[in-house]
Amino acid sequence: MKKLIAGVVLGLGLSMAAHGAGDPEAGEANAGVCAGCHGQNGAAPVMGAYPKIAGLGEKYLFQQLQAIRDGDRPIPEMTGLLDGKSDQDLQDLAAYFEQTDMPVGQASPEGLEQGRSLYKGGNLASGVAACAACHNPEGKGNGPAGYPHIGGQNAEYVIKSLNDYKSGERNGAPQAQIMVDIASRLTDAEIEAVANYISGLN
Repeated sequence: MKKLIAGVVLGLGLSMAAHGAGDPEAGEANAGVCAGCHGQNGAAPVMGAYPKIAGLGEKYLFQQLQAIRDGDRPIPEMTGLLDGKSDQDLQDLAAYFEQTDMPVGQASPEGLEQGRSLYKGGNLASGVAACAACHNPEGKGNGPAGYPHIGGQNAEYVIKSLNDYKSGERNGAPQAQIMVDIASRLTDAEIEAVANYISGLN
């Protein structure tokens, strides 16, 4: 019985470590440099082409930070910023930003219905899967699976990301190939419509 209890406790401990190993307080102490581009608490980027990183999801953000640090996802604006950061440092940053809230923007009425249709149901004719399947009907993502919260994200950034996936420029991080395949099937008009819809999704 003691072995069983010990096994359950160990299993729970490993599960918690796998899905929430970061220290938000330590992350906050090192997050000042992020505010220069992503805004206070990662919620108000200084440019529309920069992402809101507030509330993205700890697992997803940790994976992206690793990919950027290791050169698998080149971002010129972040060159050198993560040099010398340990995996724990990155996990702490991810844990901190996971606890902050992503503000929702105001979607434009133009193309809104097309964007909603793509997000909720995809495009059967072109083989585009529904965004909601991985990112949740309300855009809240799937934390344990590493799919980010995208509801409220800047439309300009979503457009840039989808175009980077479409061109194959962004393909070095975990699960990127899923997005490369989906984005390759989207037209420019569809990309703009779904990005607009996502910006106002909550």
